Amino acid sequence: MSDDKVIEITDSNFDTKVLKSDQPILIDFWAAWCGPCRAIAPVIKELATEYDGRIKIGKCDVDKNSQTPGTYGVRAIPTLILFSGGEVREQITGAVSKAQIVSAMNKIL
Repeated sequence: MSDDKVIEITDSNFDTKVLKSDQPILIDFWAAWCGPCRAIAPVIKELATEYDGRIKIGKCDVDKNSQTPGTYGVRAIPTLILFSGGEVREQITGAVSKAQIVSAMNKIL
């Protein structure tokens, strides 16, 4: 991942990086072969910059990490899950508009 504001989330670091995060965090569950995932990737990067310091942004490759997506019922990708205080606050499935993601993020700020 080239963007230093986007955190790589794995099964092994999920607890520390997400559940124990001191800030809300949006996780993009994705895969390299997924067209809609690639379509929203630039939006995810933009949001990481725009919300820097307020909401963390992470990406979890479902092909490399199967435990975490399974735990949270991720059945289709891309799926965006917004966590705050270790709890799921919002879940969005599919390549949605930036406005829809922003609306979900602003609800918890």
